Amino acid sequence: MSGIETAAILWRRVDRPGHESARLSALEDGWGLAGTSVFAHEGEPCCLSYRISCDSEWRTRSAGVIGWLGANEVRVDVRVEGAGLWRVAGVDVAEIAGCVDIDLNFSPSTNLLPIRRLKLEVGEERDVRAAWLRFPSFRFEPLEQSYRRLSAGRYRYRSAGGRFEAELDVDENGFVTRYPGFAEVDPL
Repeated sequence: MSGIETAAILWRRVDRPGHESARLSALEDGWGLAGTSVFAHEGEPCCLSYRISCDSEWRTRSAGVIGWLGANEVRVDVRVEGAGLWRVAGVDVAEIAGCVDIDLNFSPSTNLLPIRRLKLEVGEERDVRAAWLRFPSFRFEPLEQSYRRLSAGRYRYRSAGGRFEAELDVDENGFVTRYPGFAEVDPL
């Protein structure tokens, strides 16, 4: 993976009308991932902006999502305590305790977090357990996942006990550039 301090990407949704842009940046004590996703959902406009802070080992420390889905305001605030305790709006969520990564169901951006953290060699595979923020309920639940590095720029991603599988193309920064049936890089 690249050692650059800042990178950005623009995706086009392939599952529905919409776009998303995200920016990865080095922080004093870790990494920041921020973006905005604008798309249509069941005839309603949706705009979701997010910020994720990770420590230097790519472990999620905090995240926030704000925006709207139709006429409904969306606001999610999560903090991860040192012992792996996830607090959403100040309330402990035991179901996702011990998760290392956040996974935003509406975005391809968060696949970057385990890809960067795991540092897999070609042929290696690892299981992870993510705190999955479901869309459109905006509720967290645990999601068992696995990543297998197939080549320098391709990973096999599995979740839900193997019921979901996709081959993800990634760039040198770890951003997904092609997520079949979901999103792909929009050429600028």
